Amino acid sequence: MSADPRNSAERFDAKDFLRTLTSRPGVYRMVGHDGEVLYVGKAGNLRRRVSSYFGRSVTNAKTRAMVAQIRGVEVTVTNTEAEALILENNLIKAYRPRYNVLLRDDKSYPYIHLSTHQDYPRLGFHRGPRRARGRYFGPYPNAGSVRESLNLLQKLFGVRQCEDVFFRNRSRPCLQYQIKRCSGPCVGLIGTEGYARDVRLTELVLEGRNAQVIEELVERMERASRELQFEEAARLRDQIAALRRVQERQYVSGDAGDVDVIACAGSEGHFGIQLLFIRQGRVLGNRSFFPKVPDGAAEGEVLEGFLSQHYPGRSVPELILLSHPVAQRELLEKVLGEERGAPTRLSVPRRGERSRWVQLALTNAGQALRERLASRSAYRTRLENLQDALGLEQSAQRLECFDVSHTMGEATVASCVVFTDEGPLKSDYRRFNIKDVEPGDDYAALTQAVTRRYTRVKREEGKLPDVLFIDGGKGQLAAAAAALQELQIDGLSLVGVAKGEGRKPGSERLFLFPSKSATILPADSPALLLVQQIRDEAHRFAIAGHRGRRARARSSSPLEEVRGLGPKRRQMLLRQFGGLREVSRAGVEDLARVKGVSRELAQRIFDAFHVDDR
Repeated sequence: MSADPRNSAERFDAKDFLRTLTSRPGVYRMVGHDGEVLYVGKAGNLRRRVSSYFGRSVTNAKTRAMVAQIRGVEVTVTNTEAEALILENNLIKAYRPRYNVLLRDDKSYPYIHLSTHQDYPRLGFHRGPRRARGRYFGPYPNAGSVRESLNLLQKLFGVRQCEDVFFRNRSRPCLQYQIKRCSGPCVGLIGTEGYARDVRLTELVLEGRNAQVIEELVERMERASRELQFEEAARLRDQIAALRRVQERQYVSGDAGDVDVIACAGSEGHFGIQLLFIRQGRVLGNRSFFPKVPDGAAEGEVLEGFLSQHYPGRSVPELILLSHPVAQRELLEKVLGEERGAPTRLSVPRRGERSRWVQLALTNAGQALRERLASRSAYRTRLENLQDALGLEQSAQRLECFDVSHTMGEATVASCVVFTDEGPLKSDYRRFNIKDVEPGDDYAALTQAVTRRYTRVKREEGKLPDVLFIDGGKGQLAAAAAALQELQIDGLSLVGVAKGEGRKPGSERLFLFPSKSATILPADSPALLLVQQIRDEAHRFAIAGHRGRRARARSSSPLEEVRGLGPKRRQMLLRQFGGLREVSRAGVEDLARVKGVSRELAQRIFDAFHVDDR
């Protein structure tokens, strides 16, 4: 059901719409005059909930501002309010309405995976769907905490972490065995029984049962000492000491279950959320979130939005401790419990050990928010200084920067990074694999990247930047200016960032097109620091893309995909022409002159390198 005059600027007739609106559960979407979804909400009773926005008793300034923009309301009826909550979460992620609490967190959490079905199980890093056989431990807040745990377990128990292909093809132990980080199962230096014992101890540690592991290791150490196996006893002693240090660092409380602690702190209309992961009595780490929040929101509302958007599709613990109460506690418990497959409880502890953990998370949330606000304040200062330094009429709302990366002309990649008035906008970053230009021709590469970028922007009616930076001097700047002129794009400030004497940071020269003279800013200028930040980000993004493309190119060759061309004839071709690049440039007649290469095969080789030309 909907009332959706999207192409009309007439005010929404709420009275007429509410007359036929159902009282069943569902989701409603407030729509603006241009079709923009302003707000997505859920309701156990759609008529009662939607009508509350249009009554005279509405005093909230945020709600009044939103209602004034409504030109239509769309509703989706569901069977239950729990179904409405799930649908609401999906629609918020799809539309990202400006009057909803928006959580920008698209990354999945990493886990530790143990392939228990194998004779010699592998312990490894895992991110993504948990479809492979074996056990998963986590989630961990970030990749660094997983790697730290894997490194510790490797030192303690020597369970292999190598890939299965590497493991199956060993004829002698690798370096990990030499430095005592692996027990050498690949070449039979440990039997399945001894290896299984190490795997079991690893599982106990990952489950947080360190005390049980220590007891077992103490018994083995004393037995080894009685049997005069002093070297083995010393090794076990070191394992026990390491485990005790870990236990001291990770000990939390008497809670043995899985707990998430979530605290929300607000300041100046901004909010920070801190999520503390506790699994089997161990702190696995913490993570900060900074959701986009409409004016007038309170901590409980922010937490409610976080819970409904963060957990679907992720691991849900049995207990979630909150810093503030949420209005829809029972409904959220029901939905999260269904996601987990077992009951989940939301609690706001007021005393005892659990309240101290909430307070710790709240302290961290406040600290993280203060740091973020301070950095944003410094960033705005840099933007204002850039406006003065470049003589812009107003502060730039969108800045973009291009850079080109290659190795001796190989695997050239251009990057474009985007900064707004709030900092990097990574969702708008783009890379361009440069094709059909002379190796090492940075001007042509830059021209191609700028042309491809802004042709797409014009076609899709995307956003053009206020300031466009080019990493390079007058030549690169002229190439970019010519590409923009060809596309008939004007009205933006075009700036070349040339390295100064000795390529030292702080000595950069800025060329504001079409001026031929350079602008040199002091090394401590906030504007120059911003330019360096944007330029360095473009450089980093380009290098990462280039390295990936180069690695892919070097690990495989188009020749390997040619039907009927075996290893010997591939080697002969490379020797005859002096390398892969020369083979790619050769014509069919030239290729057919090589012994053992028929004209038909030569045509297939030629086609493999010119697939984009057909």
